[in-house]
Amino acid sequence: MKKRYKIKDMFIDAYKETKRTSLLVFLILRFLVIVCMVLQLIRGDIHNSLLCLLSLILLIMPSIIQHKLDIKLPNTLEIIIYLFIFSAEILGEIHNFYGTFSSWDTILHTLNGFLCAAIGFSLIDLLNKKSKKIKLSPIYLCIVSFCFSMTIGVCWEFFEYGMDKIFLTDMQKDTIVKKISTVTLDPDQNNKAIVIDGIETTIIYDKNGNELTKLESGYLDIGINDTIKDLFVNFIGAFVFCIFGYFYLKKNKLKNNIFIDNFVPTKGKRKIPKSIKRKIKTNKERI
Repeated sequence: MKKRYKIKDMFIDAYKETKRTSLLVFLILRFLVIVCMVLQLIRGDIHNSLLCLLSLILLIMPSIIQHKLDIKLPNTLEIIIYLFIFSAEILGEIHNFYGTFSSWDTILHTLNGFLCAAIGFSLIDLLNKKSKKIKLSPIYLCIVSFCFSMTIGVCWEFFEYGMDKIFLTDMQKDTIVKKISTVTLDPDQNNKAIVIDGIETTIIYDKNGNELTKLESGYLDIGINDTIKDLFVNFIGAFVFCIFGYFYLKKNKLKNNIFIDNFVPTKGKRKIPKSIKRKIKTNKERI
């Protein structure tokens, strides 16, 4: 109980002093996730209930990371992270925004590329400022942050592929296409691509010749287009941030850069929670 109390005090004290807006967003989203989880449990949907539980864990990660790594997340960045988690897990997965809004997944992947580039940028920039012997050039720092963002994007696509293969989910959303090009249909097996255009109907049979389903209006692409599209918009998000980051580093003599201040984590200063300060003061008075 004592340990849990300290963690609670540390969380509340840190946010009440400097980040009241992000704390308010956190509390609202946490309440909505809990309500959603209760509704899913009432409906008997264990899968969605676990997604809600995962969302609750992810929502507290920014505060844990800030405390453990002694960094400070800007208010804007922290709020966007909270909204991103809620949009991806609760709105996207449970309320099917991915299916309702065709651009929902694209927007989130673009934002992910942007945010990951900001995080990668800040990590390298902090090390660059701390080192007295090595000074990285702005272009090199931006390339590293860009690669960091793209690596996160690739790892996420690996995760989606693994979930689809192992647990038979459909995280890599299928796409209906009317034109395919494949060497598999080359009758001479000379590695020549055979193009089939104007596909209107696809009929799927099982091994016994029984018709399983009939797909109108085209051919079913299994996740390839979705994966490439996700990586491409991740590329765009990371590239856009790196452009801003580059010009910021080239003019690093300018202070209070609004863009960088809102999106790049900085080195924090460990604060003693008010509750602990009160205990120290009380003990000194007793002495």
